[in-house]
Amino acid sequence: MSAQDTVLIVVDVQESFRQAPYWDASELPAYLSRQQALIDGAKAAGMPIVQIFHVDTDEAFRLESGLVRTLDEITITPDVTFHKGVHSALVDTGLEAWLREKGISRVIVSGIRTEQCCETTTRHASDLGFAVDFVTEATLTFPMTHASGRVFTADDIRVRTELVLADRFARIVTVEQALAPLSAAA
Repeated sequence: MSAQDTVLIVVDVQESFRQAPYWDASELPAYLSRQQALIDGAKAAGMPIVQIFHVDTDEAFRLESGLVRTLDEITITPDVTFHKGVHSALVDTGLEAWLREKGISRVIVSGIRTEQCCETTTRHASDLGFAVDFVTEATLTFPMTHASGRVFTADDIRVRTELVLADRFARIVTVEQALAPLSAAA
């Protein structure tokens, strides 16, 4: 694998989430550090970076809101940006065609929310034949309450996501593991 056949996908790292009723900034500093390290490492390796923004009818996710923009703390200069209206970044966005045109065979998935848009994009990419690295530490999610009243912490959700993705849809990796094949190829 090389920087020429690998792409970093940064999913929904957008200010819109700060307006969501479930927003919880307790894990934000650790996430921001790992997400930025992944972006910076990809850029240093010459890897293309794709930024995805979620757009829908919720006020904070409408383009007109001004919140469909990168989280203030993240610095990113994507090679291309796509807007999506569903969970997968590969549905009706043009991303798949762009990946095929560029000869991409491996995608690295990161962003917000671990178990929703990041996981769905991972499954979809795998089903389309791409090798996928899922960088859990460079994903962010929030506690959720089950209908039974049981609260699942963000850590519970990350563990569950890794469980269902590992060795079926993706390789679960750290930032350093995701970037290692690129360093070795240099």
